[in-house]
Amino acid sequence: MAKASERCWWCGTDPVYVAYHDTEWGVPVVDDRALFEKLVLDGFQAGLSWITILKKRDAFQRAFKGFEPERIARFTERDVARLLKDDGIIRSRLKIEGAVKNARAWLAVMEAGDGAFRDLLWDAVGHRTIDTRLARREDIRAESPESIRLAKLLKKRGFTFCGPVIVYAFMQAVGMYNDHLVACPRHRACAKLARK
Repeated sequence: MAKASERCWWCGTDPVYVAYHDTEWGVPVVDDRALFEKLVLDGFQAGLSWITILKKRDAFQRAFKGFEPERIARFTERDVARLLKDDGIIRSRLKIEGAVKNARAWLAVMEAGDGAFRDLLWDAVGHRTIDTRLARREDIRAESPESIRLAKLLKKRGFTFCGPVIVYAFMQAVGMYNDHLVACPRHRACAKLARK
């Protein structure tokens, strides 16, 4: 666990947020389904704080059938109506329908035969973590040339709720960028994981 005095400021003191910072954020993810789940959750975050999504993550996993794209892709208008009544999740018709659309796009990528979902995503950073070595929080950006290119590619492949800012947050979270401040103990830990 990172020391509170050195930990990245953005997670504050909420135990859920601190645990996320200390165990997940910035750790390289290469599992296709886990990457899909994170992309969908980042889409639901649009306009909200990430802690809101974290505190509803269990409800999201239940509502979206463990984020199995094959199951979500078969959701009908009846499923959308059911989810719009589920107060455990963010009840936005556009975001729910976007998750279904993204599941169908994920299946299309996986069935295209030109690599897995992880290959499509990690190709944006040359299949290795970019260590930004940020010293101050003012240095963190909202998007990057890589997130702009990846957002365009995802949209071209049929994904939604994947603009450059959402994609950049996704890339930080799944370890495509190591944006932990260098003073944070998790910076070094994530850098070691990226080299494996």
